Amino acid sequence: MTGVYLDYAATTPMSPQVIEAMTQAMKNHYGNASSLYKIGRDSRHIIEETRQLIAKTLNANPADIIINSGGTEANNSAIVNALDQFADRGKHIITSQAEHSSVYQTIRALEAKGYPVTYLDFDEDGHIALEALKQAIRPDTVLVSIMAGNNEVGSLQDLQSIGDLLAEKDIFFHTDTVQTYLNYPLNVEALHIDALSMSAHKLYGPKGIGFLYYRDADKHFVSYIKGGNQENKHRAGTESIPQIVGMKTAIELANKHQKDHQAHLLDLRYYLLDQAEKRGLDFQINGPQDAELAHILNLYWPGHASDIQLIKFDLADIYLSAGSACTAGSLEPSRVLVSMYGEDSPRIQESLRVSFGQPTSKAEIDQFLDRCEENK
Repeated sequence: MTGVYLDYAATTPMSPQVIEAMTQAMKNHYGNASSLYKIGRDSRHIIEETRQLIAKTLNANPADIIINSGGTEANNSAIVNALDQFADRGKHIITSQAEHSSVYQTIRALEAKGYPVTYLDFDEDGHIALEALKQAIRPDTVLVSIMAGNNEVGSLQDLQSIGDLLAEKDIFFHTDTVQTYLNYPLNVEALHIDALSMSAHKLYGPKGIGFLYYRDADKHFVSYIKGGNQENKHRAGTESIPQIVGMKTAIELANKHQKDHQAHLLDLRYYLLDQAEKRGLDFQINGPQDAELAHILNLYWPGHASDIQLIKFDLADIYLSAGSACTAGSLEPSRVLVSMYGEDSPRIQESLRVSFGQPTSKAEIDQFLDRCEENK
């Protein structure tokens, strides 16, 4: 890799093991998994092995795992399907102002069609208030969609308290876990999660592959994409075995190295903050002051316009962002930071997101800080 890459919350490079596993799959596993002959059955076996592995990481029923194109499809299909499932009970949705665009824009589109929506704010630590959620619940509330870990400021929501409350009220609980999966323990039974999403490219796997967990999918999930009977009739389309192998390999590696990986990320986070202080860089943390999602660090740098700094970093081959990659190029301010600090806060235009990964080194952090010193 050339340059210094500090945008792992946007995407991760595929690990060498994933690339090798996918290459072998492209060579050896070309059979259509819907075919009855041996090479088709071999492909089917790979899919079901992957489904079993995913289910084990979540304490879920394998039949409730739907392999798909990733987080955007998973979020869209879960939200739309849940509203159809409970259409006879109501239409009210509760979500937050700081959701990923694949949740937020889906719900905005539904709101335009007449679905009533309550949007909860984040506090300055990047959390929703449980009391605000309680107050927002109405007799016709059928869906709550709150992300597990925020992709811009790295805050974790209290999934246990949210899940306990919604289970008591018998309200469907969907959570976007794209940043959180295997960075934080997830047990769909203990947390009362009814649907969650994942993208392999946040986990050193390939882009274009992920999964949706949907509780009792055989009974309640109607295929969002019409066509054949793939994915137990939950998602039409011939399965991409190389991508599925890549996701499976990425999950296996993340499971194996989870503890060491988290320790590495924390070490990098505290090193950056410590060295920045020693260099006199006036950084302030947006969001939780203590690490929650260790790989995401959102920094307010007073007097330094984000867009100008990103251009300077890019010219120096240092790659980071000022918010979600899915809204890059937009002139609109970050919804996350607006929710936390208000639209008039200087933090909206003077913040940078640094996110670390397994390949990140302290030498790369030093290069980033060197450039910050030059620009201050």
